[in-house]
Amino acid sequence: MKRILVPTDFSTQAENALKAAAQIARKNDFEIHLLHMLEIPSQMNDAISGGAAIPEIMLFIQKAKETIHYIKEQHYLKDIPIIESIKLEKASQGILSYSKENNIDLIIMGSNGVSGIEEIIIGSNTEKVVRLSAVPVIIIKEEINNFNPKNIVFASDFSEEIKKPFKKVLDFVNLFDAKLNLVTICTPNSFKTTAIAKKIFQKFISEFEIKNFSTHIYNDLNIEKGIIHFSKEINADLISLCTHGRTGLSHFFTGSISEDLANHATKPLIVFKI
Repeated sequence: MKRILVPTDFSTQAENALKAAAQIARKNDFEIHLLHMLEIPSQMNDAISGGAAIPEIMLFIQKAKETIHYIKEQHYLKDIPIIESIKLEKASQGILSYSKENNIDLIIMGSNGVSGIEEIIIGSNTEKVVRLSAVPVIIIKEEINNFNPKNIVFASDFSEEIKKPFKKVLDFVNLFDAKLNLVTICTPNSFKTTAIAKKIFQKFISEFEIKNFSTHIYNDLNIEKGIIHFSKEINADLISLCTHGRTGLSHFFTGSISEDLANHATKPLIVFKI
């Protein structure tokens, strides 16, 4: 892992993501790719053929360059290699294509702390990136003064299809020399006895070398609440999940995301694609 992509719309949320990326990059000698997507309004796009909108577009590009230059001068980015880029493309499409073209290893995106998870589910740019990205995506919802996760939750059903992306989870955990808390959430609609859950854990972890981990069976009314409550109980620094590319996080969450999770899951979240 050497290249971190941070898409920015120059918002506070994007800055929070960039600060987290800077901490990871500085500790591990990574480079940061700072990408601004300049989406052209349809009416302006229609006018391009006649040349009428070219001056306006050039003005937007120049303003974006000035803002990126200002961002690069911030103290928290000092001595970190920064590669800047501005693309005229729809945000999610541009982020994904840039990631592929530049062999990005990790994407870090900012999201509103209150509605972040909800936005991921209902179809925002963040959701589209999470759903389609071939590389892990971290969602940062608040400013983190010291992004150095030592206590990471991995919530899953630990089925066969999780094994391949779990290798990437372990790479990330080892990067921070963190403890991994493996948890399966039992709900009234997805109940497992303790004996069955333990057998699933034993079969799953037997195929991996995990330095520092623990297994947990947590009972709650639904998966979303279970993840939140368990993460709070152990004071987790980061929540990690696996997702199918087809349906985003809705594969993991069996129903529409609860208001409780949308409002209270303010911890950073990293998603790995199955």
